[in-house]
Amino acid sequence: MARLFRKKPEARKGFWKRVVDLALTDVRVVAGGLDHASLEVLEEHLLAADFGVPATLRLVDHVEGLARRGVLRGPGELAGALRDEILSILAGDAPELRAADTGPTVYLMVGVNGVGKTTSVAKLAYCLKAEGKSVLVAAADTFRAGAVEQLEAWANRIGVDFLRGQQGGDPAAVAFDAIDAAVARDLDVVLVDTAGRLHTDRGLMEELRKIDRVIRRRLEGAPHESLLVLDSTVGQNAVRQLGAFKEAVDVTGIVLTKMDSSARGGVVVACKEEFGVPVKLVGVGEGVEDLHAFDPGAFVEGVFSS
Repeated sequence: MARLFRKKPEARKGFWKRVVDLALTDVRVVAGGLDHASLEVLEEHLLAADFGVPATLRLVDHVEGLARRGVLRGPGELAGALRDEILSILAGDAPELRAADTGPTVYLMVGVNGVGKTTSVAKLAYCLKAEGKSVLVAAADTFRAGAVEQLEAWANRIGVDFLRGQQGGDPAAVAFDAIDAAVARDLDVVLVDTAGRLHTDRGLMEELRKIDRVIRRRLEGAPHESLLVLDSTVGQNAVRQLGAFKEAVDVTGIVLTKMDSSARGGVVVACKEEFGVPVKLVGVGEGVEDLHAFDPGAFVEGVFSS
């Protein structure tokens, strides 16, 4: 299947080092192994960096097992063991966005309020257009006029098509009409921006399920990606949001925003370990060009760079 975002961004060691600092110099490797106190310190560092409980236990158990077999003989080997296991967690599905074989590609964008979802939609539209794709942005938030106007302003600035529904209308109908329009205009990509909603609001989550159903009925194979936008600064609450949204729609990837802020990037590993959902895109600034494909290798290299 064709894929978008083939070109990997430059590895940014300093960036990832800043958002994930395991401080492994605090973990002692003695007599060819790890003592109990050092394992506890390692666990604390991983949890503090938002790796989450399942990933933390997996990593600590992994290095403890190697230590018992006498494999770890110094800080360098400890770092190497952690590096390999983190890469193992992040391995699997390619991080590139999937695209339709024929007809328009449809991306459904979801998330809670205030995570930067609308801005992420605009950034994604910009990236897609820069790759030569024709894009239609659909505002399926039919209740917040301000959000629709903001998205329309972004679309006009970027130079992509835009579609809105009637105020107070059915958001699913907007998604349906957007696909109709994309087919009629022979466009490459439809970005469906949904209203921000608390993951604890059952009514709004049911509305999201309806949007997803309508998209699936209108176009076979769509949505080709259901992307959950998460604020990287909220720690383990981001993982809880993922769990709730995944119950409503088939979340296939994550857009992690505010990575230029006070984020602790271990949430990248936590989301993949707990739910098998990869981070596909990361937002690293306010500019429309500040959205990049996530590179697991660059992430791990940055974490363990000195």
